[in-house]
Amino acid sequence: MSGGKDSYTLLDLLWRARERVPFRFDLIAVHLDQRQPGYDGAPLAGWLAGFGAPYEILSEDTYSIVKELTAEGGTYCAPCSRLRRGILYSAAARLGCNKIALGHHRDDSLETLLMNLFYSGRLQAMPAVYTTDDGRFRVIRPLIECGEDEIAEYARERAFPILPCNLCGSQDGLKRAETKALLARLEEGNPMLRDMMLAALKNVRPTHLLDRGLLARLAAEGAGAAPLSGEAAEGALEPSPHALVQIEG
Repeated sequence: MSGGKDSYTLLDLLWRARERVPFRFDLIAVHLDQRQPGYDGAPLAGWLAGFGAPYEILSEDTYSIVKELTAEGGTYCAPCSRLRRGILYSAAARLGCNKIALGHHRDDSLETLLMNLFYSGRLQAMPAVYTTDDGRFRVIRPLIECGEDEIAEYARERAFPILPCNLCGSQDGLKRAETKALLARLEEGNPMLRDMMLAALKNVRPTHLLDRGLLARLAAEGAGAAPLSGEAAEGALEPSPHALVQIEG
């Protein structure tokens, strides 16, 4: 539970869903204080205390480590994500969780698709569900088809006390910000752009791509081989993890 609009929304909706779904699940929100300068987690802690869901607040100085690991002119996102993920996976294991829910939404996935296409030379977005490489957890993204604008509106209506990110937000020229701006410009000429891109992610034609091994791998998976998933399926240059079942984002 990072304190961003996405993680608040995810926790709120999952908590409400517990009363409606035809099966039982337990939920715990985990917030990680990374000891960033100027951090004030009091609004989030107060909100969690009054919300009703179980929660934990962890404190680890990842900020200093990220600063040390990041080269001059580099971005904080990759080392920050790896450190945060390790801490949250350990918390999930300790708490007996078998799933980790992340607050990534449609726009995160579309931006990741373009970033991988432009800067990594691979056609890859964000999976809605995958199993971690060690097999311990299923990672789920319940908001993956929700637009960021819809989440922002919901967060405003619910008056969530949003916490700023003074680490990622302190950097200029991030590729994700540039990609977000590109999508916004393209959307001016095509209001349905994001919906069409999301539809494309559900309408893949493997025979019309140039990866010669793709069809063979898909056939092997259909024959019972290990699925093409795992943590490598994330593929974001600047991951933006969000919310234990984790809520983080």
